[in-house]
Amino acid sequence: MFDFLESDWFNIGLEIVFLLLISYDVKKYIQTKKKEYIVNVVLTIGFAIWVLLPYYKSYYGWQVSQKSEMISSCQETNNTKLCNCIDEAIFKEFTYEEYKALDKNASEFQEFMKETKEECLDDSWF
Repeated sequence: MFDFLESDWFNIGLEIVFLLLISYDVKKYIQTKKKEYIVNVVLTIGFAIWVLLPYYKSYYGWQVSQKSEMISSCQETNNTKLCNCIDEAIFKEFTYEEYKALDKNASEFQEFMKETKEECLDDSWF
């Protein structure tokens, strides 16, 4: 139901909203010199970090060598588009340590892979 929350466009939209809120408060502070606008800026930046940090933890949880090691294991199949989509989903969902410690035969991981393959093969707009 809330699959859009994992979308990159949702993250970009949140970033734009936060930047608009911060720029509005900075503009108002410059015009009025009221301290409540500084408080708004600090609270908005704090809330942005709190909201966006979980989205980006997986991007920073993988080093380039780790990604290339993971990608090379998927190149055994002929469908590179599917492999790239699955790899990106894994990079977003798990950190490297979580992925290495994960039981690849567990039903939760198998369900994740099944759903990811279905989403990757789906050509719909949504």
